[in-house]
Amino acid sequence: MAITCRLYREGQLKETGFDPDLVSEFLKEPESLVWVDVESPSPQDIAMLGEEFGFHELALEDCLHPHQRPKIESYGSYFFLVAYGVTLRDGELVGHEVGAFVGKGYLVTVRKAPAIDLRPVVERWDIHEHLLKEGGGYLLYILLDEIVDGYFSTLDYLEDLSEEVEEHVLDSDGDPMAQNQIFRLKKQVLLFRRWVSPLRDVLDVMQRKVVQVVTPELEPYYRDVYDHVLRVTDFVDTLREILSTALDAHLTVVSNRLNEVMKRLTSWAAIILVPTLIAGIYGMNFVHMPELDWLFGYPFALGLMALSAGALYVTFKKRDWL
Repeated sequence: MAITCRLYREGQLKETGFDPDLVSEFLKEPESLVWVDVESPSPQDIAMLGEEFGFHELALEDCLHPHQRPKIESYGSYFFLVAYGVTLRDGELVGHEVGAFVGKGYLVTVRKAPAIDLRPVVERWDIHEHLLKEGGGYLLYILLDEIVDGYFSTLDYLEDLSEEVEEHVLDSDGDPMAQNQIFRLKKQVLLFRRWVSPLRDVLDVMQRKVVQVVTPELEPYYRDVYDHVLRVTDFVDTLREILSTALDAHLTVVSNRLNEVMKRLTSWAAIILVPTLIAGIYGMNFVHMPELDWLFGYPFALGLMALSAGALYVTFKKRDWL
């Protein structure tokens, strides 16, 4: 559990690391802009936010329970949203859930474990101080922009993996490992889409000015983030189609290979059948069988078996069945 507080006035950082109990006093000042960040919140931390900001109990409850769906909810003078940052750890996607309360003069972020790194966000706040006068909407824009920019590195990673899978499918000749690779990658792509796709709806709501913290000055910035999210979701859908096509191609290769095996087995079975039939005929032990008393009966039967089997073998070989 860690709580970070920062106070801005007139676009300048005035105070940091102050007691969260002072937040309600700072919010009374018209020119104040407050950021409060709570990492891995406890029930006491959430209760403190309710006391200082007067947030709705349902929104506070969402802050305590992880794995919320990305969403936005309006509560009159402020709104609450949930978004996910995505990073890579040992080749696996890791989602970082962030809840944010945004009002005209404040931004409250609640980071659940594993917590997303907000240092790049804070650095950008301090660089573009002229936009701090736009209030909590600007702070939120930087947060969302950093989150969405992080999606592109994840996309590059997934794209590289999909290319490797495609090459493996084409070169593997039905290797079962190729199918396992496809399923593992599809699982990661679907997980990534579950985190990213709802954010498109969140930003669409903000584009339609359902919430009041997006000022005219900030509209182009939010449109830019929205455009980036659309690009990400479109590319994720493309990856899903590529993987589905790769899976179909793999199943086709496996089916063709199985057909080849069955064709060869059938051909050999036919070759073996004819000598077996001949041996069966002469093994019936009837009394009146002329060839049984014939001097050349035995070599004739063997020759007939070999000749028929050889003829079938040559025929199947010409038809590429063997």
